[in-house]
Parts: sequence; C-alpha cells; structure tokens
Amino acid sequence: MTRRLSPAERLASAEKDLLLEDIADQSSWDRFLVEQAVFHYGTRHDEWSANDIRDVLPELAHGFLGAVINSLRSARIIEHTGRVVPSTLDSTHGHRLALWRLSVKGLVIAEQRRTRAQQAKPAA
Repeated sequence: MTRRLSPAERLASAEKDLLLEDIADQSSWDRFLVEQAVFHYGTRHDEWSANDIRDVLPELAHGFLGAVINSLRSARIIEHTGRVVPSTLDSTHGHRLALWRLSVKGLVIAEQRRTRAQQAKPAA
C-alpha cells in the first residue's frame, strides 16, 4: 500500500514541478549561451565551477546554469574532477559546487567548433 502525501507534500511537489517546467521552457538561446560559455571557459582552464561560468554570463533563470551543467555531464561532455569549492552566491550560504573539466569528448567538440568558426571567417 502506498503512503498518501500530505497537502504540504503535494504543494511542495507541485512547486518543484513548476520550477522544472520553467527551466525546460527557457529559450534555446539561453541554453546555447551557457553551453558556449562552458566550452570557452573549459578550453582555457583545466577546471572550473558554476561560480566561474556564472561570472561571465548575463543573469539567467534560477537553476538554469545547473540544468545545463547536468545535461553536459549526462552527455559526457564535461566530467567531475572529484573536487569541490564553496559557492560565491550569498543566497546559497557557501554550499559546495563541483569542479568540472571538459572530457575528451568535450575537447573534441570544442576543437570542431573552433575550426568551423575559423573556416567561416571571410578572408581579409
């Protein structure tokens, strides 16, 4: 027999679902911007955290940066270094953030993007 949720539990679950819908409804432009920042930062630094990426992005919807990082991790484009740093956001009270790096797959994709961008430049 399954346990019935209390009204408070149902409300919390509904609010969580609404937040996830908001994140999913973000424009593809925002997602592209975050992905570009990860590739740009990842090719120039051995490791980085959401603190670093957040500093180079315009303000985005709450949780969207984390959703993109999780998506890139799931796609094995980035990988966890096994290290953490404290968050620099006051609202998070210094909770721990993972340090990431581009995986081999991510480095290959970044190089392909760089090559395509160079080839697309008109000759001077």
